[in-house]
Amino acid sequence: MLHNHLTLALWELRGGSGRPLLLLHGLGERTTPDSLDAVASWPGPVHGLDLTGHGASDVPKGGGYYCEILMADADAALAALQPDADGPGVTVVGRGLGGYVALLIAGARPGIVRGAVIADGPGLHGGGPGPTSPMLFRPEQDGSTPDPVALVELAMDVRPPDYARTFAWQASALSGLDTAIAISAVNRPPWLAEVASQPGVVEAELPAALELFARP
Repeated sequence: MLHNHLTLALWELRGGSGRPLLLLHGLGERTTPDSLDAVASWPGPVHGLDLTGHGASDVPKGGGYYCEILMADADAALAALQPDADGPGVTVVGRGLGGYVALLIAGARPGIVRGAVIADGPGLHGGGPGPTSPMLFRPEQDGSTPDPVALVELAMDVRPPDYARTFAWQASALSGLDTAIAISAVNRPPWLAEVASQPGVVEAELPAALELFARP
């Protein structure tokens, strides 16, 4: 899948009919066949996206990693999974970093995302709610994944709670769903604690969240 002059790997983990499930991995991870295990109860097709700089997706020269860039990766995957605007939508499950990206894309594309699940995994905390002391780093890039620049930059990504809240609001207000976001993560970084307090957001273990969003 080509996006912003980069090739992204979108894997079909299981075929089928009905609403697709899109999996977004954690920081430093990639999609593998084992990614299907935790979501095997999903009744429809399941796909996994390798985010930029991870897995089989391209590594951009010079870095420039932001979660909003990864949100655009997810947006490209949504377009590939549902090219027809009248389709059934796509449910998104994200681990760690992928959970934050799932929140962003749920708020940015409330008409397509039919439920987002935020699960524990690497990169859930990010760089905290505000800027910290500057840090100098010079990781070497050799084109392999995970890109060390991605690991550093995304681990420092600032996540203000009020910014995260805006995306939760948009997902809840504009999706038409009674529940737009389910949190299965046990950890509660400040951004996620803020999201958890919003209307249209529930706490549920992953199997229960999948059952909720699998309903027509």
